[in-house]
Amino acid sequence: MAKFVFVTGGVCSGLGKGITASSIALLLKGKGYKVFMQKFDPYMNVDPGTMSPIQHGEVFVTADGCETDLDLGHYERFIDEELNYTSNITNGKIYSSVIEKERRGDFLGATIQIVPHISNEIKNKIYEAATTSNADIVITEIGGTVGDIESSVMMEALRQFRLEQGKENTLFVHTTLVPYLFGSNELKTKPTQNSIIELRRLGIQPDIVVTRAPVELGDAVKKKIALFGSIPVENIIEAKDVNNIYEIPLNFHRQNIEEIILKQFELKITKSNLKDWEELIYTVENLQGEVEIALVGKYVELEDAYLSVKEALKAAGYRYQKNVKIRWIDSELLERKEANIKEIFKGVNGILVPGGFGSRGIEGKILACQYAREQKVPYLGICLGMQIAVIEFARHVCGIEDASSREFNEVCKNPVIDLMVDQKSIVNKGGTLRLGNYECLLQKGTLAYKNYNQEMIYERHRHRYEFNNQYRELLEQHGMIFSGIHPALNLVEIIELENHPHFIASQFHPEFKSRPTKAHPLFDSFVKSAIEYQK
Repeated sequence: MAKFVFVTGGVCSGLGKGITASSIALLLKGKGYKVFMQKFDPYMNVDPGTMSPIQHGEVFVTADGCETDLDLGHYERFIDEELNYTSNITNGKIYSSVIEKERRGDFLGATIQIVPHISNEIKNKIYEAATTSNADIVITEIGGTVGDIESSVMMEALRQFRLEQGKENTLFVHTTLVPYLFGSNELKTKPTQNSIIELRRLGIQPDIVVTRAPVELGDAVKKKIALFGSIPVENIIEAKDVNNIYEIPLNFHRQNIEEIILKQFELKITKSNLKDWEELIYTVENLQGEVEIALVGKYVELEDAYLSVKEALKAAGYRYQKNVKIRWIDSELLERKEANIKEIFKGVNGILVPGGFGSRGIEGKILACQYAREQKVPYLGICLGMQIAVIEFARHVCGIEDASSREFNEVCKNPVIDLMVDQKSIVNKGGTLRLGNYECLLQKGTLAYKNYNQEMIYERHRHRYEFNNQYRELLEQHGMIFSGIHPALNLVEIIELENHPHFIASQFHPEFKSRPTKAHPLFDSFVKSAIEYQK
């Protein structure tokens, strides 16, 4: 039978609940237990798939094709386990499921209510995660802040869950803010006290309190929080601000958080195996110099819109003991008449064009791709970045001046990027992209094959438009190599160019499979070539 850890947040958002949950999972895995993670988000969207990246950050995609919150990227990077459709649950998903059951008549004429029908559905999703994953311990993060009206039914469901499963099978971790007032030079515990009171008002007593603060609390402050929160003082875990989020698990480990959890669960406390993580921290703390990559995007005002790309670049840098510095470039700025492309990219060692949707800033991305191709600067294109590379090549090498994508111009005469026949009748936007893992057959002797060193790979997708195979022969004649193909659907997955130090682009999102301790092959190759270009 699985055990369950619930991570809640108080005082304000942005305290690092996702990192706290990920750190706990990593440490429990280090003790030899099989862990699984899920995120409950209180918004009414069914999933983040139709939400703006500027508002909500990137959409992370699981192997089974579920569009999820970016916190799941943290989860996978920390615990190096593939999550699934049970890992991201929203109010929208819960309510949709209950209403669908009501329409079918599943409730036998009962009046549908928040309690018990909605709260039961929430509990079912927690049990489903345990069943599908076969995990020893399931860690569930509750989005938002305690006291939010949107998450009230989720908290009620957790109260019921503790009642059903008992304290030996459930544990509540509450993250709070302990602000430091510089005028009086003291830490203030009142926000944490009030947050715990609010949680208890909902019927939940936290077992562990994780405190976010800029400095160490000290024994007096910890004892005060423990007294007012009815918590053992050793269960007050400090989450002091750090320079690198990967330090946080080892910080928690030094405070024995995993042993506190295992003791409550009456599980065996074994010796921790954190060797890989300790080596990662040593590497990060001893980087030698830096390499600069230009990331040309349309959502660069919010770096979280490209969170997994950023982390994948950093992970590849760690492999070569380099700090990867990202130069964030708004693609719309490149479209201005006064833009000096050469000056904008001066000093960069590689150019990356990531995924995105819509026509805004597209011409700027094409200019960036053209510069990388002509100036022999290492290039990596991801999803839209591959489609941009195809359009740019078709226009400026093959002479198809009006080459474009149906996404940007529905009536274009030369759609080198187009919809598949079975997608042209799609009405709903949400959940109708090509999502999740698809197979890709690599051509031997290519850069792609050299990167992966195997013929068949599986990578995650999130897109609707595809390369138009009607133009494949023409582009091949001019030097484009189609090095990765979906064998069953005959869809182009990877393109690369001859006579270029490093020019490769994928229709899939390699960043979703990158880990801080294990760089993804495409990012590894890209950063390595950028370092060589720098020399």
